[in-house]
Amino acid sequence: MTTLKQLNTCDVLDFSATLHGLYEHSPWIPQRAAAQRPFRTVDALKLALQKVVADATRDEQLGLIRAHPELAGKAAVAGELTPESTGEQAKAGLHLCSEEEFAALQELNAAYNTKFSFPFIIAVKGADGQGLTRQAIIAAFRRRLRNQVEDETREALRQINRIAEMRLNALLQHEPAMGQSIMAWAEQIGALSEDAQGLTCTYMTQTHRSTAVQIAQWMREAGMHAHIDAVGNVVGRYLSTDPQARTLLTGSHYDTVRNGGKYDGRQGILTAIAVVKQLHERGETLPFHFEVIAFSEEEGVRFKSTFLGSSAVIGQFDPALLNLRDRDGILLRDVLAEAGQDVNTIAAIARDPADLLGYVEVHIEQGPVLLDRGLPVGVVTSIAGSSRFLVEMKGVASHAGTTPMGMRKDAAAAAAEIVLYVEDRCGAHQPGALESALVGTVGQLQVPGGSTNVIPGACSFSLDIRAANDAARDAAVADILARIEKVCQRRHIDVKVEATVSASSAPCAPWLMQQIAAATERAGVPAFQLASGAGHDAMLMARITDVAMLFTRCGNGGISHNPLETMTADDADVAARILLDFLRHFKARPKAAARSNADYTEKQITNIPQQIS
Repeated sequence: MTTLKQLNTCDVLDFSATLHGLYEHSPWIPQRAAAQRPFRTVDALKLALQKVVADATRDEQLGLIRAHPELAGKAAVAGELTPESTGEQAKAGLHLCSEEEFAALQELNAAYNTKFSFPFIIAVKGADGQGLTRQAIIAAFRRRLRNQVEDETREALRQINRIAEMRLNALLQHEPAMGQSIMAWAEQIGALSEDAQGLTCTYMTQTHRSTAVQIAQWMREAGMHAHIDAVGNVVGRYLSTDPQARTLLTGSHYDTVRNGGKYDGRQGILTAIAVVKQLHERGETLPFHFEVIAFSEEEGVRFKSTFLGSSAVIGQFDPALLNLRDRDGILLRDVLAEAGQDVNTIAAIARDPADLLGYVEVHIEQGPVLLDRGLPVGVVTSIAGSSRFLVEMKGVASHAGTTPMGMRKDAAAAAAEIVLYVEDRCGAHQPGALESALVGTVGQLQVPGGSTNVIPGACSFSLDIRAANDAARDAAVADILARIEKVCQRRHIDVKVEATVSASSAPCAPWLMQQIAAATERAGVPAFQLASGAGHDAMLMARITDVAMLFTRCGNGGISHNPLETMTADDADVAARILLDFLRHFKARPKAAARSNADYTEKQITNIPQQIS
């Protein structure tokens, strides 16, 4: 068996020869990576090889891509593939293609080569290493055929790195065991859905309740005491031997958007369970209680109010929410009663801030930053706050053919000018832009009663401005509102702007970030920092304790809230091992520095966002 120690100590020629099968006919990659030895971990070696690929010239990258064979192509039929490619294509059953599947692949290969001038490459073992079906391969082939050339070139290189990663795992007999468990569990509860064709798990449906029962079972099997509380949170506690110990919290949400992804929220829950299982199997305890909370509701899909689960945990569940109705007119209080929950006990869910050491959440990034950087994980600096508005404009509807351009009061043209300004203002480069993560979106745009031959007399649109830094967001909002007024005055348009949401950002605690960063570095991964543009349960937990987050790379271009949302077992394993290492090395702040109920302010209470995701 080849070991990392052997690779660190052998000469360059032996190093390159040992790793020659990782990248197709490209010995220059391990040769260049050898200069970066010694590697602390297998992950550090993987990143070194991937960096060689990223730093290569464009011609070298294209040569690497073109060194790969077509799927079920002429080389496969003639038996001319490398042993590695032969085994991988066979595991995906590509040698067993039906006549129709083989014809489809040949057609796709021809179209793909015509468009991109290189062969289609996909890691046929898949994200979990268990292998893709032929149907999944063909579906991905068709989807990626629509990509732009530059985007597909980057995706081809990412797939090559994924193939090499799994080949290196096999060579070193490195098994991402926790990551594989996380992926398998996500598949199992991902099969529980309100929709037959996708994953939908909304608050307190039968699907939601079945998911909670399964999570509780896994918690108990991992060595935790588990129960489901009065709002549906699944709570697992891994107890310290010290009964007076304080509690470190972790978790995320298990509800989903409609037709959502398998890892949003759920990764954080399953990662924590995998870590506790590892501790329990080794007979390890921690000098603090470790509590895993699978929050019942974060997305706001069924009752249009987010963070129902975490708001109860922080003691800020508004009883008026019990009178909310879903689209079928069913009261929230009634669905809780049907589930056997006593709404009168919701207040008792609240945690005492003085008992808490902090809150740490692992979450899929839901964006492309880590993917673009080639990193499996990142340390979150802050969770973006959001300012949302509805803008209604009224001009004058008139004949499209008879009204001169200079005499028009076109509400849609005014909206278009504003939309472009939002894009320009939020997209402009600023110092610290990555940290502030300023973004602006017009997600809804309507011309009520519009006609082809009528100048729009009215137009309405939504406006969502987010940033991980409140000052950056507030400055952008001020500029955009001023531009709306200026544009409407110049175009003689009446305008009404209604603020619908105002949620402050939630900075992560530096002392927790430093410990997560140290664990990341010990894993052989750079502790890259990034902000979160999406809302998370950590936003609410920050109101009673210090918080931190670890993001995991999101595949498929960073797509989330979508069935195409994906991650790999290797990345999930890296995140789990970092969390485990973090727990083993965790140093608490002095008790005198703990947060208390006196830290609550009226602003914090009133600014809990309703529909931030």
